[in-house]
Amino acid sequence: MQRMSTAIVQALRIYPLKSAQGIRCERVRLEATGFEWDRHWMITRTDGTFLTQRTHPMLARIAVALDPHNLRLHSDGRPDLLLPLAAHGEPGTVRVWNDRCAGLDQGDAAAAWVSELLGEPVRVMRSPSAPARRADPRYAGSTIAPLAFPDGYPVLLCNQSSLEALNARLPEALPMERFRPNLVLSGLPPFAEDRIAAVQIGAVRLQLVKPCTRCVIPSQDQRTGLRGVDPLPVLRTFRFDPTLRGVTFGENALIATGVGATLELGSACEVLYEP
Repeated sequence: MQRMSTAIVQALRIYPLKSAQGIRCERVRLEATGFEWDRHWMITRTDGTFLTQRTHPMLARIAVALDPHNLRLHSDGRPDLLLPLAAHGEPGTVRVWNDRCAGLDQGDAAAAWVSELLGEPVRVMRSPSAPARRADPRYAGSTIAPLAFPDGYPVLLCNQSSLEALNARLPEALPMERFRPNLVLSGLPPFAEDRIAAVQIGAVRLQLVKPCTRCVIPSQDQRTGLRGVDPLPVLRTFRFDPTLRGVTFGENALIATGVGATLELGSACEVLYEP
């Protein structure tokens, strides 16, 4: 029999433009690809290769907002850039890690806006409304998980008490936004997520399938892009996964049920642990 416990939805976040600032939400609708509008746009080199804060920390200076018709990009001292929510643009091919997939080019004006900020020629690409990209079947199994432009899975879940346990080992506490989760749970023991099989939140069931390996991004301020305390050396002392060959914090999740449902801040959820 699976052991169960309860938790609370402490935070909901979306990141419409990959590696730009996120948006804290009171509620969020689930699509087949994950949280609505999450990572539906990204910046690429002119050859279609994706860019992130790993190599371009200035992306953290792009603030984003949603209105009924547009994604609005803002960076200090520059006119805002509006990108229509409706899927449109010249079809092209983009690359996210080892995945080559379809993208829609958002035009020369959008490219010029971001190129000026980053100091090199780039393009702004949008995911098609029905992307063919899928989560890695080695972890997704038989679950069909379509993806826009996240690194590899529809939802990233983090545990608030795990951050508190990490911060107790660091010279300076880090905010959760450094880890860029979609869903943050409270009320669980530290690193309980390692043993969780699924989380049920009303009609929504999230299946946890793979620990999230970490890069340099959590060391960067998510408003300025400036480097600060790097948690990786400390995480490596107690969170190194030899199978994945990296340090882990948080869990990647698939949507087992609940596409079309809405998650709300403060909701109670049922946590099902692995047998």
